[in-house]
Amino acid sequence: MALTREQQIATLEKDWAENPRWKNVTRTYSAADVVRLRGSVQPEHTFARLGADKLWNLVTQGARPSFRPDKDFVNCMGALTGGQAVQQVKAGIQAIYLSGWQVAADNNSAESMYPDQSLYPVDSVPTVVKRINNSFRRADQIQWKAGKAPGDEGYIDYFAPIVADAEAGFGGVLNAYELMKSMIEAGAAGVHFEDQLASVKKCGHMGGKVLVPTQEAVQKLVAARLAADVAGVPTIILARTDANAADLLTSDCDPYDKPFVTGERTHEGFYKVRAGLDQAISRGLAYAPYADLIWCETAKPDLDEARRFAEAIKKEYPDQLLSYNCSPSFNWKKNLDDTTIAKFQRELSRHGLQAPVHNPGGHSEHVAQHVQPGARLRPQRHDCLREATGTGIRRCCQGLYLRGPPAGSGHGVFR
Repeated sequence: MALTREQQIATLEKDWAENPRWKNVTRTYSAADVVRLRGSVQPEHTFARLGADKLWNLVTQGARPSFRPDKDFVNCMGALTGGQAVQQVKAGIQAIYLSGWQVAADNNSAESMYPDQSLYPVDSVPTVVKRINNSFRRADQIQWKAGKAPGDEGYIDYFAPIVADAEAGFGGVLNAYELMKSMIEAGAAGVHFEDQLASVKKCGHMGGKVLVPTQEAVQKLVAARLAADVAGVPTIILARTDANAADLLTSDCDPYDKPFVTGERTHEGFYKVRAGLDQAISRGLAYAPYADLIWCETAKPDLDEARRFAEAIKKEYPDQLLSYNCSPSFNWKKNLDDTTIAKFQRELSRHGLQAPVHNPGGHSEHVAQHVQPGARLRPQRHDCLREATGTGIRRCCQGLYLRGPPAGSGHGVFR
């Protein structure tokens, strides 16, 4: 029997008040607002719900007493096709990352090749998410038909959670809401939004990035959470800030941004701001109440920078989960020696960053195995963050790094 409107509202209010999942989540709307938007029939989003629950359990595992910083983080490797994702799961990868720049380059609904500037159609990433989930389902059906069930020797849980790239929301606040709906309908477990201006969005490692005001970015996070609540799915929301390198801003109207505005303007009308870690920290602190994980985009792999960002966020929000982009755009060999590369993700975990992302992933189980914990300890294999020429794949692994803080610690890695 369907719940009445009043029963739905009461159920939501109780869940928000008592469920530990929502302990650190701020909402600017009421349960009545959510129910009002649902309609009389509430569709089920099974893959999105299962994935969100799995991903949440993965990124919060650091709270357990048996925490091991060399092991307890989520290595979220990039995949561009269902076949790649299935191979990665078979190799032991715990979560799949679907990057916008991968989709722009080689798998969008316009059937074209674009630079990483949000030029592809907005339905492209949800379409690939659905395709990956369909591949997981087929792989599961095959082993089920063969008589393998959960608990049996050789059984594989193919339904790995998918973290999907929503870019800058492809527009304003309402666009972010609609995109989040599409991601959930496709079965995404987690979705990340960045704080760039969508119409001139650029790759995180390009110059000329333009930020929207802090409060506009917050409103997009609120819209994404609202969409998830309306759908009835505890989707993980990641907030990415590009403020470490971005030196332009659309408007100086937000008091939160005032400390970084220089007073200069460009010929396009943008306001110049002081880019840097302080600006990124300021935005990370603003996003923390509205996002499950915070991600500071960086220009290069830098453990000290990651530590400073994590400590600043954890000082005000001790339980905040963090993420890190182990990007293929980084020149790993130029910035780090082999020993540091081999322990990079482990050290991130020690500093409170629990979710590394590698995007894109390679085309085979062989490449996925190169970023497993054992392989990461061997510098020569960690070169797969740079290239995997043996399989004909270059720049094969960008990744998100997700994890939770160790029990009793002042801060965690990406948790």
